Amino acid sequence: MDGKDAEMSFWDHLEALRGTIIRSVLWIAAFSVIFLCFPRPLFKAVLWPTQADFPIYRLPGVEFSMDLINIEISAQFFMYVKVAVLCGLVVAFPLVIWELWKFVAPALYDNEKKAVKGAFWLGSGLFYLGVAVGYLVVLPVCLMFFMNFSVSDTIQNTITLGSYMSLFVSMVFLIGLLFEFPTIILALSAIGILHRDQLKKGRKYAVIVMLVLAALITPSDPFSMFVLALPLYCLYEFSVLLCKK
Repeated sequence: MDGKDAEMSFWDHLEALRGTIIRSVLWIAAFSVIFLCFPRPLFKAVLWPTQADFPIYRLPGVEFSMDLINIEISAQFFMYVKVAVLCGLVVAFPLVIWELWKFVAPALYDNEKKAVKGAFWLGSGLFYLGVAVGYLVVLPVCLMFFMNFSVSDTIQNTITLGSYMSLFVSMVFLIGLLFEFPTIILALSAIGILHRDQLKKGRKYAVIVMLVLAALITPSDPFSMFVLALPLYCLYEFSVLLCKK
């Protein structure tokens, strides 16, 4: 660290953090406003997993579609705003990562900056990969499970917009965040807190944690759990390779 960074007081750091947060919020707000201007294309993409022409439903032997209803007068408006903000956050994620990097970088030594910077940019790619896995695979699998499950033939599944959006957010956004695990590992390894042998010794515990996370996020049927737990385990092994010996 140079002399200027070393002499920064607590309040200087706090002011720098405030600027980082404000700029990140402005990036998210800017993209959210853009999505607010195009409600129909936005919701066409968000609701596509409910349609029969979604890619995974085109597999041999798979037929699925579902209809949604709205039972609250203001639900569609507030859902429209919520989805626009969420999509704004997803698109602005690399810029938020960049703002965080600019805040953290002055506190690192030169030999740490390169590795940690790589971890930040790796995080952006893994986040989008997680969003894609959740949207294209995990979400439709969960929809098929829930819609085909019934405790009685006299009960019909009538799905509300709010119920679908709750599942959508948990399947897509949360899985995107879970895919950030290798980023955290790489950053901790770069600053010397974690090493490869520790990850190898903790592999069996990691498998248990992944199964628990998969059970919490998915409907907990074996197939859905496996669909999510498998890429999470692959990410763990990828983290082992990234970590220093």
